[in-house]
Amino acid sequence: MELLVSIAIGVLTFSGVYLILRARTFSVALGLTLFSYAVNLFLFAMGRLHTGKPAVLSDATSYTDPVPQALVLTAIVIGFAMTAFVLILALRAHTELGSDHVDGVEKLKPEPQPAPKQNQPGQAKAKNAQRTGVQQ
Repeated sequence: MELLVSIAIGVLTFSGVYLILRARTFSVALGLTLFSYAVNLFLFAMGRLHTGKPAVLSDATSYTDPVPQALVLTAIVIGFAMTAFVLILALRAHTELGSDHVDGVEKLKPEPQPAPKQNQPGQAKAKNAQRTGVQQ
């Protein structure tokens, strides 16, 4: 079970960091959300959650620590509010700027320049004659 939780934390962290490094605002918001899920899962794993054990209120010899649960619950609520705010901000920026690029301006690929026209042998003499005013 520990291996499965470790793999899940790693996959969420990798996916979150990959999406954060993208240049689109929606990808960045989704990456931050996935990264916060990875941190929440990490906090749960470090809290050593036990099933069937009483809370701190009883006089048992072993109990469950409620602090990691409270931290993760608070992080979920704050993360949801911040995700909603960032998505609304990204939507507003997209409508104002016309692009969802993080920098506000997309780097466009340069358009290929047309190849210069090749002169045919008879055209060079005609152009030279026009320039000098001499007829051949």
